[in-house]
This record gives sequence, structure tokens and C-alpha cells, in this order.
Amino acid sequence: MGSVNTTTRKKNCSQQLPVHTGTMVNSCGLLTLQREPVPLKSIEVELEVRDHVATVVSTLNYENKEDKPLEAVFVFPLPGDAAVCHFSAQIGQTQIVAEVKEKQKAREEYDDALSSGQQAFLLEESDESPDIFSLHVGSLPPGESASIRLEYVTELAVQADDGLRFCLPAVLNPRYQPQGSEGAGVQVTSVPASLVPYSLSFSARVSSPRPVSKVESNCSLDPLQYLNTDQTQATVKLAAGHKFDRDVELLIYYKDAHQPTAVVEAGQASAEPGSLMGDPVVMVSLYPEFPQSVMSSMASCGEFVLLMDRSGSMSNTRIRSAKDTLLLLLKSLPMGCYFNIYSFGSRYEHIFPKSVEYSQQTMEEALKKVEQMEADLGGTEILEPLKHIYSQPCIQNQPRQLFVFTDGEVGNTKEVIDLVKKNSGSHRCFSFGIGEGASSALINGMAKEGGGDAQFITGTDRMQPKVMQSLRFALQPAVVDISVTWDLPKEVSVTVLSPPITALFQGQRSLIYAQLTGQSSEAAEGCVTLKYSLAGHPSENQLHFSLRPAEDTGLTVHRLGARNLIRSLEMEERDRRGQQDGGVKEKVVQLSVQSGVSSSFTAFIAVNKDNSEVIQGPLVRRNIPTPCTFPILKSSGRHMSAFRILGRSGRYKRERRELGCLSVHMDAPRRKGISHKAINSIFYIIVSGSPVMYEEIETDGFPMMEEENQSIKSAVPEQPPRDPLLQLVSLQEASGCWLLDAALAAALGKTNEEVEKSKPEKASSEVWGTILALIWLHGFKMDAKDEWELLAMKAASWLRAQNAPCVSECVDAGNVLLGCSVKKEALGL
Repeated sequence: MGSVNTTTRKKNCSQQLPVHTGTMVNSCGLLTLQREPVPLKSIEVELEVRDHVATVVSTLNYENKEDKPLEAVFVFPLPGDAAVCHFSAQIGQTQIVAEVKEKQKAREEYDDALSSGQQAFLLEESDESPDIFSLHVGSLPPGESASIRLEYVTELAVQADDGLRFCLPAVLNPRYQPQGSEGAGVQVTSVPASLVPYSLSFSARVSSPRPVSKVESNCSLDPLQYLNTDQTQATVKLAAGHKFDRDVELLIYYKDAHQPTAVVEAGQASAEPGSLMGDPVVMVSLYPEFPQSVMSSMASCGEFVLLMDRSGSMSNTRIRSAKDTLLLLLKSLPMGCYFNIYSFGSRYEHIFPKSVEYSQQTMEEALKKVEQMEADLGGTEILEPLKHIYSQPCIQNQPRQLFVFTDGEVGNTKEVIDLVKKNSGSHRCFSFGIGEGASSALINGMAKEGGGDAQFITGTDRMQPKVMQSLRFALQPAVVDISVTWDLPKEVSVTVLSPPITALFQGQRSLIYAQLTGQSSEAAEGCVTLKYSLAGHPSENQLHFSLRPAEDTGLTVHRLGARNLIRSLEMEERDRRGQQDGGVKEKVVQLSVQSGVSSSFTAFIAVNKDNSEVIQGPLVRRNIPTPCTFPILKSSGRHMSAFRILGRSGRYKRERRELGCLSVHMDAPRRKGISHKAINSIFYIIVSGSPVMYEEIETDGFPMMEEENQSIKSAVPEQPPRDPLLQLVSLQEASGCWLLDAALAAALGKTNEEVEKSKPEKASSEVWGTILALIWLHGFKMDAKDEWELLAMKAASWLRAQNAPCVSECVDAGNVLLGCSVKKEALGL
């Protein structure tokens, strides 16, 4: 059976690595690629969305079809901002509900239970990243089944088009742990997504005071079913046959625009009044609307620092899309700003030694370098380039705006977020998670702490519109002097649970959680006021709300409020590490236990004390695989073209990884005569059951066999022809105009002669070329307006500055030449 890890579990035992003999044993049931049976058979997920809050209940069904008792270990992703609030196990007729306890105590209780032959279940958050959990199902006897139920609540993010985004993460790619970083890293067992050996069913119920207009997904859905005539409630299901090759993303749209709301939730009757769970908690959602006059005056200054992931996992379409996005960004920057582009992998590079003023020359130099970029810099070490960027002095009157593009596969998430927070006073950070499995904790955490905005680009999403939306935000004047004040009856006091609001963007939601202590009458009202200053204009938004608790919300708002407070305290504890921490960790543990919401210092533990039978025999450990999206190149005979997944880690500990079709022993003894520089490590690889030893030759990117390196390079697919829109955009000058030449004519689908012949006599060639480009964009590419709108605004302002005498004549002639009917006003002239 490939390799079986038959370690008898003792307290704190260090598990010995199994020895592969290369023998194959036939086995029934679901198998991993190592031909080990998988005790997890299916996952059922039920999602309930109320307005913009989601409750997710996952049921994991296990069955032991082997003849030995098992311990099943499943490491899986959850949304980084989820509040995990329930964990229970059903074995036959017995249901055991887990309790939240301090993490080390929970682990010891789990080990003690297993050592004494009892059944136990442990769920804990990773120390390194709050979006990875591990679930241990201990002592599942032969022939027995168990159903594990876990529940979490989370807020749904508002997208640029007002949709609410829910993501059920399924893909967990191995996370890169840089050398010298804290923590041991997360060990993940992965298989290619197409080979996941368990099934997923997913259903959602959506309800809101406003009608549900549509639900979209990156996966096939059954049609939306409305449950009432006013269409405020609906259900939707994943179509049959879903494969785990991607995260499940839902976009939910309501008929009316988002409105400010306040939901007051009653405290738990059994909890002590005055405590977080005993008092009412209010969740306030605000959507600030800025005056149109301010919104139309985009900033013409700023230092734009673009940080691009070029680790090996960014290869193929990801790096191509990223390069196209950099082209659009560079063409859309305003004259007078400063910029620089960094890229990183195991090391980092920058185009200029420091940020330079944006001009035709610097733009061209940057674009040349961008064109040469490949995903060839190895692992994902984001911390060092960030430190370097933050060490550069800021430029006076040029607010720093940092754009980070990454597939988010880092193991030191918390260190990165802490660094962004430490420097939050000197910049705004906009982050983009690229591809399946991007860490939501990293992407959301960087944007939140850096006062920016986070976007996720998955499946067939185009990166460009999402990035241009963030550039619009970055060009908006920064909102300053933000304050929140409360007006409540005198017998009611307020304790704010969420961190202070540090950034506001047009149409984006700001959430505030607060505990309300004291008694008030049924009819009492409260008021919350958000004050801020924008481009020198003081503004305020007010929301009046009833203090009467809403019905049927359970404890959702309390749990989300507790999760907010827990995350703030965890960050404070990391800030104070090594100093007198003032009992912050104890506060987190107390709050986590009291609210039943998990934290990095606690875990859920359940022990089956009703089972009188002691489970006999040594436990066999089974690692449940999660899908990963790395390209795994298959072997041809006994040779392998490349093993991309391996060699990503900055540290090679003595550990076994099971990734793709490889089972790997790392840190093998070094052979005599092999230079330290040439070889990072030696891997013993089991290929089709027979051990083969290969040396990992050090290349810039992933390790490859030397004799196969050339054949891989020659087999690189040809670049697809360039998109016509990008072709036109690439010809625009930094000032905003287009030069009239053969390349422009070709991009417009005309000959040079046709374009020259149609030019009105008095028009200069740049004015004519620029008007033609704008007519083409408005006439043929309105569906991509989000992508080119900013560079078209730059072109229109260049035209206005020319005071050209014959603009109307040029527009008429341009429409005739290109077969369009675009009005002069539509071009912004």
C-alpha cells in the first residue's frame, strides 16, 4: 500500500519516517496517490446568507474501511476572517459537542484520550496563518463511521459591482516558509485537484430585506429557486459532478444598492450581564458617499510602488496576466507622479534603485523590463522586499501607494501583516490574490492593516478591471481625521469591539461592532456618527437605529464581534512579544472560551467519554489530502521532466511530503564530492514503485533534472497573439496622446494610407491619432471600459490642453473612418 504510517501514538512521541520498499498492495475504497485508503468519504456544506453575513455549516463524513483503528488528520483552508464557533462529532446515536480550551491543554487532553483507548476529536487554527485549520479524528475503530460538524460565521466582502463575494476555499497549495522565519510551517498533504478522493455537496440559502436579483458562481449551479413572491429569499445548489479543482465562489446581488444598517442582537440569557456574551451587541454597516465634485478630481500625484510575485507558482497564464496588468497600470498613471516596480521570489529585484518621476523615458524603460519578466525567482519571500520598500524615504507631497500582486502561498502570514501594520502611517496597501488557494488571511490582512483594498482574481476572472478599480481608489484623495461618535440613552454605555476605521473608499462598506451595556426601554433609539475630512471638505454620515434586538440572529453578531476583538488582541500580543505583555494572551484565551470562537491560542476538543470499550491496537495515521493547483509534470518511463512543487521550501527538515505523484524523503545524507553550491538537497523519489535517486540542480526557479532542463525550455508554449485592446494601449505615450504611425493604423485595423488620407487638414497628427484611439475604445471596447477609462481620461485631458481648433471635425471624420457613431461629449471633450 505504498507507505503506511503505523506509528503507535504515545504522548509527545516523535514520529519515525516510514521506509518505502516500493511494494504495492491491492486495497479497496478511496485511495491517495500513495494508494493509502482515505477515511473521509464526503463533505456537505450548507451556507446561509442573511444580507451580508454568512453562516457556514460543514459536515465531514468519515468511515474506516480498514481492519485497524485509524487517526485521520485533515489540514484544510477556511476564510481568514471566519469565526469558527461550533465543532461536534456524531458517532452512531452519540453526539459529542466540543469545548474551546487553551491550545496546549486541548492537545494534551486529546493525546491522553487516545493513549487510554478513547475516541477524541481536535480542531485547531494554525499558529502561522488564521486561514488554515487542522482536524484530528482520533481512534476510529474498524468498520465505524463518524460525522464531524463544524460551523463558522463570516462577513461577505462588497465587490466593485456591488456584488457580495462568498468563497468556500477548497484548494490549499503548499505554503512557502522562508529561511529563518518563526514557526515550523504548515505541513500539507496535497493531490492534484482532479484526483481528490472525496465528494462535495454545497447548497446556499440567501435572505435579505431587499430582493435577490441573481447569484453567480465560478462553478456550475442549478437554477436559483425563489422561496417567496417578493424574491427576498432564495436557494441555490452546486450542480452535480463538481470537481475540487477550484475554490467555490458565489457572487450575490440584491436589487437595491447597499444601505447603511444597524443590527442589535440580544445577549445570551445564560451569560453574565456586563460580559461580551451577556450584553447586546450592535453591528453597524456604513457606506460613505463622497461628493461628485471631489470624486471627479483624481489626484495627479503619488508614489506608486508595484510589487510583483515572480515565484515559480506564478508561471504561465498568471505571469502573462500580471504583465498585461502592469502595462495598463503604467499607461494609466498620471503625469507628475513617481513610481517603481519590484519583483520577488527567493530574492527580489527592482527596476530603478529608487522611485523615479513618471515620464515617457521612465515608462518605456519600465515596460521593457516588464516584458522580460518570467516566473523564475523561486520561492515566495515577500518580507524582504517589503522591508526594503519601507526603508526608502517617502517623497514629499507624493503619498505612497503600494500594490502587491501575489498567489499568497507564504507560510509567514502574520509576520508580513505585522510589518504592513507597523508602516501603515506612511502608505496605503492594495493587495491582489491571484489564482486558486491564495491566502485570504494574507491578502485581506495586508489591505486592512495598510488602509487599502483587497481583490481576489480566480478562475477566468480578468485581473485588469479589479486592479484598475483599486487604482481609482488609490487616486482618490485620502480620507483623514476619521472619527466615530455614539449618541445613546444615558443609562447605556458603549464598548467598541472592532479596531478604529483607518480608510474609507467611495461605496465601500465600513463595519463597526460594539457592546451595549445597561438597560434601555423597548422604544429607545441610538445614533452613530462617522466624521471625516476629504480633500479639505469635512463630511459626516449619520445612522439612527432602534435598540430593540432583532429576532432570529442567534449569536452571529456576538461571534463576529468577538472574532474582531480576538484578532486585535492577537496582533497586540505579537507586538509585545518579548516584553511584559500585560496578560494579553490570557485575555484572548478567556474571550475565546467565553464566546466559543476559536483563536490562535485555543482549540476545540471533544472526547467520547460514553464509549466504555477501549480501542485496541496501534493507531494508523491517515493524512487526508487537499486539492492543490500546481502543475505536476508526469514521468515518462523512469525519468521525470520536473518536480515543480518540491524545493519550494526554504528549509529542508527531516519530513515526508506527499505531493502529487511523488512521495519524498528530504535531507538525505550528502554524497561525497558533490559541491554544496550545485546541489540544494538530494531527494529519494518513489516513481512507479521503484526508488530512484535524483540530484536537485540549483536553478533560478524550481529544481529540474539537468538532462531534461533543455527539453523543457524548448517545449515552452508559444505566446498567444496580443489582445487588440492591449495592442492599442501599448502605443499610448506617457502624456496620454497617441502618435500617428503604421503601428497605430494596424491596431485600428486600417492601413497607414487610409488613416493619413482621412485626417482633417488643420489637425496635428497627434490630435488625430489620439481622437481615433478614443473613438475605437468607445466604439469597440465598451465592455472593457473599467480597464481603459483612466488612460482615456488622461488622453482627453491631453487633448483639452492642446486647444486644438478642429476637434469636432476630427471626431466626425474618425467616426466615418472607423464605422462608429461616437459623440464628442462621450469622449470627454
